[in-house]
Amino acid sequence: MQVDVIASVNEARAIDLTHRTVIVIDVLRATSTIVTALSHGASGVIPAETVSQAKQIVQSGDVLGGERYSKKIAGFDTGNSPFEYMGNDYNGKRIVLTTSNGTRAIQKAMKADYVLAGAMINASACANAAYKLRKDIALLCAGTQDTFAFEDGLCAGLILSELYRCTDNAHAIVTNDYGYMMYSAYRFHEDNMFEALMNASGGKRLAKIGCSKDVEYCAQVNINALVPILENNIMKPFHL
Repeated sequence: MQVDVIASVNEARAIDLTHRTVIVIDVLRATSTIVTALSHGASGVIPAETVSQAKQIVQSGDVLGGERYSKKIAGFDTGNSPFEYMGNDYNGKRIVLTTSNGTRAIQKAMKADYVLAGAMINASACANAAYKLRKDIALLCAGTQDTFAFEDGLCAGLILSELYRCTDNAHAIVTNDYGYMMYSAYRFHEDNMFEALMNASGGKRLAKIGCSKDVEYCAQVNINALVPILENNIMKPFHL
């Protein structure tokens, strides 16, 4: 099984994604938020690339959520903090979500056979789901404004580590050089992921606007067994 890590949306090409399972990773915070929202009862999350697209999609009874420059969009119901999607307020509701990077990455991945949302909080479950789909895998790091984001690379390394656990054959999983580098980075930081994320530019940016708790939450490893999968342009819980 070939597992390639793609550093950012800007580096994703159709050839990387077609006929594969793509795991989109935006640790801070889109994919962490999607996992959280679905695990707290949301019926689905619709990823919108732009603010105008989100406004066109939203229907009566939906929740309109999103951020630009890490802050909630004016006039929207919610932002992009996972803490906003906990509790029972959104049980059974659709969430239309647009973010600076993560939802754009999901849109970019739509040529794939399967699109999953991966984060540190669901890494093991996501790896197991992708492995069982029996397709080559692309780990698409959303990045930040078309550039690499360290937290997404660390998560890719974590998911690679979990994929290695899925097989007894050490040679069954083959990765590209970037994947090997991210796996090595994860192994170096695995004992203190929160510190690693807080030292990255994404963590520093969120801390500066008072969102350190978001970073702490998103740095937790394997606390959630839910895997979002894209079905008819809606992220829903995956049941294999």
